[in-house]
Amino acid sequence: MINKNSIIFVTGHKGLVGSSVVRRLKFFGYKKILTVEKNLLNLTDQSKVDFFFKKNNINAVVNAAAKVGGIYANNKYRADYIYDNLSIQTNIIHCCYKYQVKNLIFLGSSCIYPRICKQPIKEKYLLTGELEKTNEPYAIAKIVGVKMCESYNIQHKTNFICLMPCSLYGPNDNYDNESAHFFPAILSRVYKAKLKNIKELIVWGNGQVKREMMYVDDLADACIYFLNKKTNETMINIGSGFEKKIIDYVRFIIKKIDVKVKIKLDKTKPNGTPRKVIDSSLALKYGWKAKIDLEKGFALTYADFLKRFS
Repeated sequence: MINKNSIIFVTGHKGLVGSSVVRRLKFFGYKKILTVEKNLLNLTDQSKVDFFFKKNNINAVVNAAAKVGGIYANNKYRADYIYDNLSIQTNIIHCCYKYQVKNLIFLGSSCIYPRICKQPIKEKYLLTGELEKTNEPYAIAKIVGVKMCESYNIQHKTNFICLMPCSLYGPNDNYDNESAHFFPAILSRVYKAKLKNIKELIVWGNGQVKREMMYVDDLADACIYFLNKKTNETMINIGSGFEKKIIDYVRFIIKKIDVKVKIKLDKTKPNGTPRKVIDSSLALKYGWKAKIDLEKGFALTYADFLKRFS
């Protein structure tokens, strides 16, 4: 359990999830939120992370720091994705144990589940089949993080909770053409098409794969909620229960931005996992549920996008 004066270290505070966690902690009145810039603390450096924990008397951690990206980046920089993520999470998890941090939220991803998986995906389906090859290094790193937290909970009686969110969107997302996930990438490209009067929008794959999407503040609220819970399980799915085909998300964004553009599917490019909708019944059992629908979430996301890029 934490209180309003607990020192809460949020890693990755400049990213989509980390910035949302900081924003929501402030909204709920938490007063001692600890963040640090990348140039001052390299989370892949074990000795520096150890020294940081030693001097700061941290009470809780939300680990939102990770090297993340879409299909292209995951495929191209496979070594970077597995090395950086393994290093970051190993340093943080072990330091939480070593310096007696009572509460840790480790954030994973629904990509840890098998590529072909019974739907909706339950936590127990982990390690029951082959992973999606395009993001396998990232997924393996996150699976290691889950198993590390689970092992520390068993051996050392820690309260390390791993939250596995569905696909996310929201303010402060990554819109880089090479490394962005599909939702912010499409938003950016549709907006560019409107500005430059581009008539054709290329979408990777056949557009038929399905994704469950959730507004990032719902995940941030889940992090805060479970910082205040003692659970019997190490891993808990966090999802919205809302899914669409990729092609339908593209059409939704085109309609919202009000641009006339023709969609062209590039079927030579990979589709990724055919479907990912997670079973959030365990989170619901503990009293948490998503609140923000796609209409409201997109309006907030697009307003932030316009502030940054107009």
